[in-house]
Amino acid sequence: MDRFDAMAVLLAVVDKGGFSAAGRALRMPVTTVSRRITDLEDHLGAKLFVRTTRQVSLTEAGVAYVAAARRILGDVEEAEKNAAGEYAEPKGELVITAPIFFGRRHVMPVVEEFLQLHPRITVRLVLLDRNIPLVEDHIDMAVRIGPLPDSSMIATRIGQLRTVVCASPKFLGVHGVPSTPEMLRNLPCITFNAPFSSPRWRFHTSDQGLVEVPVDTRLSVSLAEAALDAAIHDIGVARLLQYQVAEAVQAGHLTPILESWEIPPTPVHLVHAGRGRLPLKMRLFLDLAAPKLRTILEGIQSGMPVP
Repeated sequence: MDRFDAMAVLLAVVDKGGFSAAGRALRMPVTTVSRRITDLEDHLGAKLFVRTTRQVSLTEAGVAYVAAARRILGDVEEAEKNAAGEYAEPKGELVITAPIFFGRRHVMPVVEEFLQLHPRITVRLVLLDRNIPLVEDHIDMAVRIGPLPDSSMIATRIGQLRTVVCASPKFLGVHGVPSTPEMLRNLPCITFNAPFSSPRWRFHTSDQGLVEVPVDTRLSVSLAEAALDAAIHDIGVARLLQYQVAEAVQAGHLTPILESWEIPPTPVHLVHAGRGRLPLKMRLFLDLAAPKLRTILEGIQSGMPVP
């Protein structure tokens, strides 16, 4: 039995929440995942999981062993990077994740410049509109838009973004400009990431604080770019982040509405795992990307002044 491999499978089961999810993440049959865990338990002479038909949970021995396995695999990864010279010279693969729209528009140009500067570094840019676990998915650096959960991750704040409700001038000319969030109940709206539920948009009021208003979905899409295009083409009201609508607003294709009801701006960070020292490739990318992305976000803010 390869104990390092067994530890990796064990951590995948814990981090993904079950054997099936671990198998998908590892591209391994569930039967193989189960066999690896059983072999590890037999080797240790202790049960690591309590299995039920609905879920798996760690035993007391499992909790202790998982903590040790994380530490051991982390130390091995650190040793490999050190032996490969990643702390002494800029080389190796750098894995970065970012939201799709922001990544294509703003992170990609930074990556291109970074690659020109460091010919021995390769980059894998993972663009997803969801947060993925950095350590478990072997991600070096992430752009995170939104509040950060308490964790061991190290975050560098690079700016903030407004959440903008907007529609095309033609749409507003036909339907009128809503003066309160409640009026959205009677207007066709464009939503995304909520295709199977009645979406509710959040607003801020001086007397009630944050409130949620159900909206009438005319079109639901899975990407922010699609919502932006639909709003420009007069389909309905959209609620998007400032960087997604800035160019369309400046060009006169979209008009912000309900600005006095906007929720507080959402923070933007560059995030990386907090264990050990940074490989040189990560330090160099952080030193390049943080000021450049900060300048971009400041430019977006100045292009769409806060009401």
